Amino acid sequence: MTDPRPALPACVVNCAAYDRAGQRRDISLAQISDVLAVDDGSFVWVGLYEPHESLLDTLQEEFGLHDLAVEDAHNAHQRPKIETYGNSLFIAAHTAQEVDGHVRFGETHLFVGPRFLVTVRHGASLSYAPVRQRLERDPEMLAHGPSVALHAVLDFVVDNYQPIVSAFGGELDALEHDVFAETYKRGTIRKLYELRKELTLMRLAVAPMQDILSQLMRSPAILIPDEVRPYFRDVEDHAARVRDTIDTQREMVSAAMNVNLSLVTVAQGEIVKKLAGWAGLLALPTLIASWYGMNFAHMPELDKPYAYPLLIGTVLLACVVLYRYLRKVRWL
Repeated sequence: MTDPRPALPACVVNCAAYDRAGQRRDISLAQISDVLAVDDGSFVWVGLYEPHESLLDTLQEEFGLHDLAVEDAHNAHQRPKIETYGNSLFIAAHTAQEVDGHVRFGETHLFVGPRFLVTVRHGASLSYAPVRQRLERDPEMLAHGPSVALHAVLDFVVDNYQPIVSAFGGELDALEHDVFAETYKRGTIRKLYELRKELTLMRLAVAPMQDILSQLMRSPAILIPDEVRPYFRDVEDHAARVRDTIDTQREMVSAAMNVNLSLVTVAQGEIVKKLAGWAGLLALPTLIASWYGMNFAHMPELDKPYAYPLLIGTVLLACVVLYRYLRKVRWL
């Protein structure tokens, strides 16, 4: 049985039109302009993954995208931002994904118009197919147009931050146990530094998302229906919670690094104190023995039969007293 869907380039994940009732119809790239030419309340949603420049040029012609926005989409190293071009928007958002125990960051560029949404994924980014499928099960929401799809994509991006931040919290708890362990582990401070680095990069991805969502929710110049704006407020709240969690974790990592260094310094001080204490115990008999090694001719105690045992006893008593004192002051 042949696939009824039109043939699409490999980098085109989805290309579909949704009518005013929210029902889907797969279309080809060449049919986009035909769908947009008919003002029937429908909109087009195109999903791309690392497209080549010629494909973006084709979509620019089909959707009438601004040259600067397309130029930004060509470059996968954009800062998170939102820009308005006439009646369309260009949004650059950073995505995060855990790969092989490390967080990898990607980008999603979104072109939003009154009747279209184009998502362009670069790098580490989960597919938005689950988002599309969830919306297609609720055609009443899709009937509100591309702003609902935009909300769903941004909500998916923000929700994917949470498991990564939670994993950071678990890693921080484990490192805190290593910080207070009896034995010093040099790798602990390295892991704490790496965790702080990843938290900083994560914050650079999350913090600008709040500004983007705030503009989408509050700016009157952006054509988001009033009934959809509360949904963006909910996503903004999620992003704020993630950012606050990241800030708290960064402070805790900094505190853990300082505590770790302080404990190492204290441990080194204890070792130095013990070495100084034992050195003092050895110095006392060495000092007395050195007097008798000078070979003086006149030492009055040498001719006494009890002088030698008395000297030994005196040295031992002095060493015991010094030892007990050092133990009392915790130098031994």
